[in-house]
Amino acid sequence: MNIKILIADDNSFIREGMKIILSTYGEFEVLATVDDGKEAVEYCQNHHVDIALLDVRMPHMNGVEATKVLMETTKTKPMILTTFDDDEYIMDAIKNGAKGYLLKNTDPERIRDAIKSVYFGNTVMQDVVLEKVKSKITGNTKPESKVDASLFTEREMDIMTLIAKGYSNKAISKELFISEGTVANYITSILGKTGLEHRTQIAIYFLTGSVD
Repeated sequence: MNIKILIADDNSFIREGMKIILSTYGEFEVLATVDDGKEAVEYCQNHHVDIALLDVRMPHMNGVEATKVLMETTKTKPMILTTFDDDEYIMDAIKNGAKGYLLKNTDPERIRDAIKSVYFGNTVMQDVVLEKVKSKITGNTKPESKVDASLFTEREMDIMTLIAKGYSNKAISKELFISEGTVANYITSILGKTGLEHRTQIAIYFLTGSVD
C-alpha cells in the first residue's frame, strides 16, 4: 500500500511539519505541499492523489471550497485539518463532501489511522467535531424536518429524526425496538435515496432539505 498525499496549508511550519511526520510512515508518499486551495485543486486535477489534507483558511480558495471542487472534478478524497476556531466551516465542509474532519493538534498516530480509514472508503469525524455538528444542527430544540416526507417510509423518517438528534445506531435500535442491523439497513436505504454518503450528511439533509 502506498497512499499518495497532498498537503495544503498556508502556514509553512505546519505544512512542512506534517510532511515530515507523514513521510516517516512507510505506507504514505507525500507528493507535494502547497499553500492555497487553488494550487491544491490544480495539482490534484493533474496528478493521481489519493488524499488531500486541506487547511480551512487559505488564500485564493479555502479548504471548504477546494473540497467541493475536488469532489466534483477528481477522485481525490479531501480531509480537513483545522483548529477549534474554524468550527463555523464544519457544516459547509461536510455538505461539500469532506471525508474527514480532524483537529491539527491530533496525535500523529490518529491522523495516520484516519488517513488510512478514509483511503479505504470510510468517513472520519473526531468526536469533538461531531459534538459541534450536533449542537449546531439541533441546539436545544426538537429537530424540524425540511425534507419531502413522501420520498421516505415512516420508519425512515423516524430514523432520520433520531440521527438529527444525535442518536447512535445502538440508541436508535433501543428507541424504536428494532435491531442495529435493521437500523443500518434503513440508513443504507436513506443514503441510496438521497445520494448522501454518511449519517452526518443525513442529519444536515433532514434539517435543511438540501443535499447540496
